[in-house]
Amino acid sequence: MSLPAAPRINPSILSADFVNMQADLERIASADFVHVDVMDNHFVPNLTFGPQMVRRIQETSPVPLDVHLMISDADRWAPGYAELGAASVTFHLEAAHDPIGLARRLRAIGARAGVALKPGTGAERLYEHLHEFDQILVMTVEPGFGGQSFMPETMPKLRALSDEARRVGAAVWFQVDGGISETTISRAAEAGADTFVAGSAVFGAPDVDVAIADLRALAAEHVHATR
Repeated sequence: MSLPAAPRINPSILSADFVNMQADLERIASADFVHVDVMDNHFVPNLTFGPQMVRRIQETSPVPLDVHLMISDADRWAPGYAELGAASVTFHLEAAHDPIGLARRLRAIGARAGVALKPGTGAERLYEHLHEFDQILVMTVEPGFGGQSFMPETMPKLRALSDEARRVGAAVWFQVDGGISETTISRAAEAGADTFVAGSAVFGAPDVDVAIADLRALAAEHVHATR
């Protein structure tokens, strides 16, 4: 059995200083990706930014972009973010009419295709289609705002998806987003996560590089034993 890949730490720019975005992007050069939350004030009750800002982040970021679309009508809008050069584009299962077709379009453009699940959305719809996705994002808070508390009740769903992916041999990453910190990352890793979105735990730390390294090390200690 091959060893699991090193855990990925993707700082969320929701916790960055929007006035000094380029400086904050440079601070996270040791991260694996930068997590970019796009919200439309319709699918979620918050508004961030759209393609123009993502294009500028793409031009200035020292690490690849992991774009998380919390927007309605994902079938229409998601491919445009892949065309901007984002390495990964994740849309919500609840916001897509044809999630399989959309994932295939994203892959055809050249991006990794991700699908996200709200805490209350069951995993069963994905079991037969795990090979169609490069990443599954299990939200560990209700989407829309940063700084929320980790929801441990989402861990059985993550473990079930991880176990099913292993059973069918699907090479999919499992991401968690919401309340990830030094006190919660181990639990998510044990449930099967290998990709972790962290906001204030990174940008709020005295030393960003140390925070990223510590989170990565904690996750590696508790990674699902069979992944």
